[in-house]
Amino acid sequence: MTSQATENPKTIYDFTVKDAKGNDVDLSLYKGKVLLVINVASKCGLTNSNYTELNQLYQQYKEQGFEILAFPCNQFGDEEPGSNKEIEEFVCTRFKSEFPIFDKIEVNGDNAAPLYKFLKLGKWGFFGDDIQWNFTKFLVDKEGKVSDRYYPTTPPLSIERDLKKLLGVP
Repeated sequence: MTSQATENPKTIYDFTVKDAKGNDVDLSLYKGKVLLVINVASKCGLTNSNYTELNQLYQQYKEQGFEILAFPCNQFGDEEPGSNKEIEEFVCTRFKSEFPIFDKIEVNGDNAAPLYKFLKLGKWGFFGDDIQWNFTKFLVDKEGKVSDRYYPTTPPLSIERDLKKLLGVP
């Protein structure tokens, strides 16, 4: 199990997850920030465009309270086969990403990480459907609640307006 949660989690801050090195990370560290939680893969057709645009968003808004939490997942077409170390090296070397990469998890099925079970409940509890593919994005507000869910094919830059609204920047 890569995540623990309280009995009935109310916000994303109720979760502890593992980072890529196996250390516990209490997500309450991110209180007051706007988060983009995304399941990533290194060998997907969407990899280059997503990492490129995620880096652009991160560079532009990290100083204003924006954080990206990337969770590698190998459930879609075996497109994230590497170890955590290999994934981190790929992301940091090829894309120079500075946002945190967490432990490889499952996002669907019986072994889905509790964090992802929570995220899929969504804003009003009707998102319940499974993650469709790599790079499904969840925008989380400063109170730790899911604000929006975006399809894998949604380019990260296209969510900038929603992000700015949550950050309170013009």
